[in-house]
Amino acid sequence: MWWVADADDAGGPVTNDAGPTPRSTVVVPVEPSPTLRATVSHVAEAAADGEFDAIHFVEIASWRDGDPGSDDRSAEARRVLERVSAWAEADLDDADGDTGDDVTVVSALIGADEYLFGPEDYVEVLAEYAGEHGADTVVLDPEYTPVGNTTLLQPLEFALSNTSLSVRTAPVGRPTRPERLRSEATGVRFAAMFGLSLAFYFVLGDPLYWFDWVTGVATATIVSITLSRISFDADPAIPRTPQRLVRGAIYVPVLLYEIVVANLVVARVILDPRLPIDPTLNRVRVIVGSGLPLMTLANSITLTPGTLTVRARDSDLYVHSLLPWAREGLFDGSLERWTRFVYYGRSAARLPTPRERDDHAILQGPDATEELPIAAADGGATGDDAGPEAAADAESGTGDEGVTDA
Repeated sequence: MWWVADADDAGGPVTNDAGPTPRSTVVVPVEPSPTLRATVSHVAEAAADGEFDAIHFVEIASWRDGDPGSDDRSAEARRVLERVSAWAEADLDDADGDTGDDVTVVSALIGADEYLFGPEDYVEVLAEYAGEHGADTVVLDPEYTPVGNTTLLQPLEFALSNTSLSVRTAPVGRPTRPERLRSEATGVRFAAMFGLSLAFYFVLGDPLYWFDWVTGVATATIVSITLSRISFDADPAIPRTPQRLVRGAIYVPVLLYEIVVANLVVARVILDPRLPIDPTLNRVRVIVGSGLPLMTLANSITLTPGTLTVRARDSDLYVHSLLPWAREGLFDGSLERWTRFVYYGRSAARLPTPRERDDHAILQGPDATEELPIAAADGGATGDDAGPEAAADAESGTGDEGVTDA
């Protein structure tokens, strides 16, 4: 019969008792997708036909243990792994013949002890897991997206081709989507976008004037139809969304205070030429999650005079600072803590700052602690090898694939 195990209990490849040649072990990265069920069926069928004697379903964490919301995301990942294991067990049970009876089904959540940024990082974790468990084959779901809405299948396949693993895509019936630019439409997201748009319209207009009601409802309807599937990647939920709105209202005066103070400091430096100006590009790794929280933090930094978010790459923000005071404030992580408070509550706000985590670096000037990594990420040179033209491109924020200008 088939066996179900945790990855910790599973060893190397299992030798088939029917003959001296062992069948291979396969690793299947999983993430919820429309073709996940078909991919599991394909792998189970291949195992039942004698190709594999062990199936390892793994979910590669796109978060790190200790991040805000990491416990919930880990619990959801384990539920997905339990589901795909149950599917595989059922398919092996229904398979003809006895070959599938000796197949071992294993599930594991991997990569949650460190930050994973690009395809190379995901491949490194996957290859390490495969090596530890004697796997020599990887089967990919054609719509596998390990970092949510960002499709990495092709670069992931390319990076896997540089390993000793045999890689193939499950031949499922539904064609692969090249990229998912919008999420599924739901009434909850439409209503949330409608309410936000109408409220903002009334802030600019007069909620007591009937004409503003007519034009406001029409405008909010158009905005909701066009943007509700783009602006939200998950349904607003109770009590999470109201709590975030309340905490956001608390954050607004704090941000305004930071803007006023920064304005005064910058104005004083401009008026007094004796005060130091030390423009540098800095890197700071933030723990706020991705999507809207990261956008909120990046734009909060930009709104504060003296700092400008040049780009956001995974969990790294590249920020240009005008003054040493602004740079030190960035590393102290006040705005990062407030962003975590808005989206995750007071407990998340107590997490260590970039300075306390040593997750920051100065990339320019005599005090630089790291070389500019941007050219290397694009396949070019770094540091002294890059030359002045490459350094200028790096500082201007051009030519970086997968980078969002904040």
